[in-house]
Amino acid sequence: MLRIGPFEFSSRLLLGTGKYPNFDVQKKAVDVSEAEILTFAVRRMNIFEASQPNFLENLDLKKYTLLPNTAGAKTAKEAVRIAKLAKASGLCDMIKVELIGCQKTLLPDPIETIKASEELVKEGFIVLPYTSDDVVLAKHLEDLGCHAIMPGASPIGSGQGIMNPLNLRFIIEQTTVPVIIDAGIGTPSDAAIAMELGADGVLLNTAVSGAKDPIKMAEAMKLAIKAGRLGFEAGRIARKEYGQASSPVEGMSIG
Repeated sequence: MLRIGPFEFSSRLLLGTGKYPNFDVQKKAVDVSEAEILTFAVRRMNIFEASQPNFLENLDLKKYTLLPNTAGAKTAKEAVRIAKLAKASGLCDMIKVELIGCQKTLLPDPIETIKASEELVKEGFIVLPYTSDDVVLAKHLEDLGCHAIMPGASPIGSGQGIMNPLNLRFIIEQTTVPVIIDAGIGTPSDAAIAMELGADGVLLNTAVSGAKDPIKMAEAMKLAIKAGRLGFEAGRIARKEYGQASSPVEGMSIG
């Protein structure tokens, strides 16, 4: 069970809702993924204009918890304003704090992320900050009262997979709130590795929406995350320098 603040979820897959070929493919991918948390950029939605297309109209919102994000904000002040707009529109009190500090790499701004997260925690939001794989930064964000930490596996939308598993493992080991790997996942094997490291969940978008068959990829990601979590809980065997027979030789007759 994935617990974030007061919420509990059976699925450990958090799914983004942008960049699908059309609403029909998006809906089918969301359905087959069995994700319970859907994330979207508040600034890219016409949440106050009923005449504009809205993907939320195509989904049974009783089945999902919505996780709006502050993508597009460049400062903590902008991120806080976007979060308050999302809350005022009747969306969930959870917010993904996303503040990009470098437009070339799309890596997050650590200083503005801390400022925005601190303010939103004080305002009573359930705060999930998107960060780099900085171990110390993750600890600071937890100490501020954030309800989950969301380090990237690699740059947003790059599909490069997990570039620094050691840092992610350090973050997971030292953090008591959920750690959700966010950004850079490209394949089901990437998602499985993230879960095998001990992550509590994976958030992805482009890996599904940009796939040749988003619906099949959504199912593949669902299964990979389940397999990776089971593998982590089961505990892998120790790596050994030399081979070791899987069948015991003691008691075997020779000759």
